[in-house]
Amino acid sequence: MIWDPGMETMDRARLRELQQTRLNWTVNWARERVPFYEKRLPPSGRDHAIFEWFHDVPFMTKQDLRDHYPLGLLAVPRREVRRFHASSGTRGKPTVVAYTEHDLAMWAEVVARSLAAAGMQPGETLQNAYGYGLFTGGLGLHMGAERLGISVIPASGGQTERQVQLLLDLEPEGLSCTPSYALYIAETLEQMGVDRQKLHLKTGIFGAEPWSESMRRRLEERLGIRAVDIYGLSEITGPGVAIECAEAQNGLHVFEDYFYVEVINPKTLAPAVPGEVGELVLTTLSKEAMPMIRYRTGDLVSVNPDPCVCGRTSVRISRVHGRTDDMLIVRGVNVFPSEIERVLLQEPLLTAHYQLAWEGHPSRPELVVEVEAQPAARPDTAAMSHRLRETLGVHLPVRVVPEGTIPRSQGKAVRVVNRMSQDR
Repeated sequence: MIWDPGMETMDRARLRELQQTRLNWTVNWARERVPFYEKRLPPSGRDHAIFEWFHDVPFMTKQDLRDHYPLGLLAVPRREVRRFHASSGTRGKPTVVAYTEHDLAMWAEVVARSLAAAGMQPGETLQNAYGYGLFTGGLGLHMGAERLGISVIPASGGQTERQVQLLLDLEPEGLSCTPSYALYIAETLEQMGVDRQKLHLKTGIFGAEPWSESMRRRLEERLGIRAVDIYGLSEITGPGVAIECAEAQNGLHVFEDYFYVEVINPKTLAPAVPGEVGELVLTTLSKEAMPMIRYRTGDLVSVNPDPCVCGRTSVRISRVHGRTDDMLIVRGVNVFPSEIERVLLQEPLLTAHYQLAWEGHPSRPELVVEVEAQPAARPDTAAMSHRLRETLGVHLPVRVVPEGTIPRSQGKAVRVVNRMSQDR
């Protein structure tokens, strides 16, 4: 189902014209209202040639938001703000984002498009197990579902046995949460002795953390669903920037009438060519409260401009390969947790519960892959380590740990832990 065919199947030339108009508006809006942008953007009067100079505008990073915490980038009077969200601050000072009534309507619209692309229909029910509160996942999916005409079960995260009971009693067709929490729900369902055939689930909308194709196959098999990846970040708007379509499940459609896409080499900052993995850079095209111009997301993706079988004409980004700040350097080799996950989950004797532990001394650190095995299984850890070496180019020891050792996630999974000795 395509929620807004006029926008989602728009001719690329017309879309480019619309982007130019909205980009001009965004630049003027930000320049006139936010001192930060006034210093970074050229003076007005060059709107007709915006694509000739726009790519020379300096990039924004999360540090810019932290430096202007909490509301130094606000472009509207405080009385016009209708909602605030914020990051957790786990990597430093939290970032705060604001929304006007217009911004909230736009956000609901792109999430409605996302849910329709995932295969959900008006009149169905969504069990929303994303966290509600300052995190954008819960309220973002909630608004979009209601915009589409979907009933919402605002389950939030946690109380996993109750999640299973709600799936049985209220019979939702859709489940939205992080993929790691969906895995925990599937595991709990099995531990409770519930036959998944009794569920009415058909669609899973999973995001907020990188996950592999191997994880998708595990979730689809264990929950009896079609699982799609949804993408977003609070600095831009929240979930709904892009999503996979149910027809192809091959790349996430970006809603380009609201978000301008670039992909750059994170080291040289040069534009990446289609198909080349680089850092995603986004610009909002209609956001009032806190417009973002050339924001470096830190997410590593590639762009596919080819037509899609679903009929949408927007470019697609690949699933996130990893984050620039999540990259691990193991004996000089760059490794992302999602790459390790992809290899591990190809082994049927292993569960999808894993963690990466830094051990040893800081002067000689060793990254150990800890994973749980299927009941009564005895996987060959040496063979798994060899497979990781062949794929990643670096030796990683694999350790099978008892069932329940790896923490179960009710939100974003913690994949990397530090157990290194601090002794001198």
